[in-house]
Amino acid sequence: MSAPSKGPDTIVLVHGFWVTPRSWENWITRYEAKGYRVLAPAYPGFEVEVEALKRDPSPIENLTVPAIMTRLETVVGGLAEPPIIMGNSAGGAFVQLLLDRGYGAVGVVIDSAPTEGVRVTPLSQIKASFPVLKNPANRHKAVPLTYEQWRYIFTNTFDEADARATYDRYYVPASGGIFWDSVLANFIPGPQDVAVNYHNDARAPLLFLSGGEDHLMPPAIQRSNAKHYKSNTITEIKEFPGRSHLMPAQKGWEEVADYALAWAVEHATRRPEMASARA
Repeated sequence: MSAPSKGPDTIVLVHGFWVTPRSWENWITRYEAKGYRVLAPAYPGFEVEVEALKRDPSPIENLTVPAIMTRLETVVGGLAEPPIIMGNSAGGAFVQLLLDRGYGAVGVVIDSAPTEGVRVTPLSQIKASFPVLKNPANRHKAVPLTYEQWRYIFTNTFDEADARATYDRYYVPASGGIFWDSVLANFIPGPQDVAVNYHNDARAPLLFLSGGEDHLMPPAIQRSNAKHYKSNTITEIKEFPGRSHLMPAQKGWEEVADYALAWAVEHATRRPEMASARA
């Protein structure tokens, strides 16, 4: 298929925790079929397959937010034109950081982890976070999930067969250190790793997509995060009823992917002045 005739021709997809870029496989195929160049960069050390990370999770133990952001900024900043950037879960927080730093033509975040200052903590999130937060020693570990924990956190509205299939295909342990640091950030003076300027008028348009039944990052968190933005730029939110945290892989994901792309194309900006400012 020919390249898109309107807006950016490149889409960058940022994965979250407990998964790898493989979690975007359906969206990559769909967007490439529409003529887009699609990049799904891995976190540092995540360039191997899911199965390899399960055998040796040491890259996960050593992961840091600055290292992730350096990787993402290198990818996005190396493109000829600002791309559409999308992120899921923790990847959504990293997309917000990218936009705040002047990268990208437009951003879409799906069931995003919150940026610093968002203090809403629904009960379902507390339960979903318990495998990491139950033990402070997890700050130095790659924290695993049992299938039952995965089912509650990621796939609570999936049928059993699909839930099991996603666990087998996508699941890897997650960085306990980054997870703990994100929780503690609101209690430490000064901006931490996931802080953004909510008054940044130069930030590209941003859309929050929220799964109505998400246990880990429920709609209340998405609404609070969106309301924190006070800048004179576009910030919108859309909820998909009945969806779990792993929306990019849930049945009916095509509707979410198409909505995200249509919104991004409609709101994308080239913003050459910001590209020049970074040069």
